[in-house]
Amino acid sequence: MTTPDEAAASGQVAAPPGGPLLAVAKRAAEHVLWARVAVQRRAEARRGYAANRPVPRSVPPTAVLRTAADWERAVAEGRHLRLPLHRDAPKNWDALGAVGAVLTLADDGSRTARVMDAGSARYSPVLPWLRLYGLGDAPDSLLGINLEFGDEVRRDGVVFRHGDVTATGLPDGSLDAITCMSVIEHGVPLEGFLRESARVLRPGGVLCVSTDYDQDPPDTTGRTAYGTPVKIFGPADISALVSMADAAGLELVGDLSTSDALSHAERPVHWDRVDLDYTFILLTFRRRQAR
Repeated sequence: MTTPDEAAASGQVAAPPGGPLLAVAKRAAEHVLWARVAVQRRAEARRGYAANRPVPRSVPPTAVLRTAADWERAVAEGRHLRLPLHRDAPKNWDALGAVGAVLTLADDGSRTARVMDAGSARYSPVLPWLRLYGLGDAPDSLLGINLEFGDEVRRDGVVFRHGDVTATGLPDGSLDAITCMSVIEHGVPLEGFLRESARVLRPGGVLCVSTDYDQDPPDTTGRTAYGTPVKIFGPADISALVSMADAAGLELVGDLSTSDALSHAERPVHWDRVDLDYTFILLTFRRRQAR
């Protein structure tokens, strides 16, 4: 299978992860999701609910998923907010934190923030949720890119197109926020991704990144997924990532310096395909203001 790096180098569209049958199932989920978003968004606009939907609060901008109760709390909040939930329940935790960070740190309340979901999937929750919060009315202000995308696709005003997270082709400072959910562990060149993110974000713009994490990562030798070795970040990897981001001009929102900041009481995430238990970490960075 072509790896993400190889596809980027060749300019080819990456093969769909999981094979053609899974791709068909995901496409069906995509159409159901976006049909619901379009209908719900219009109905809520008529009732005035979209403008008054509370901003998510249960997940901080930078946090470790410590217990199953944490993602259960996020699922309950998402359901209360009338957001279409991801079928893989723990994934609602980092998506809710990222959406909350975008709405509170990158948007001024006008719901005009320009947001890119890096390594996006058209059935993932971040862009649909932002659309339900009223973002995306301006043309091309909500964008999802992925190496596996082919021709451009639009879903309720959201643009999905082929794109490399390390070389987006977007103008300098053209985005208010970038989200990147459970992507960087799949062979993404971190330094290139962080520098490109810093380039396309405006000063003060935010980058929200989630990834697989464990305070004592399990052995992943011989396990592969999506054409690359399985990677679960440990505390040293996260520290290196934060330092790399800082060098690129991205400052961490939050504090990971305390003794228990990177600890977790449980491993509340299970990946059936590779039979591993671990957790998630969400990191939010702000583009350093120009001096």
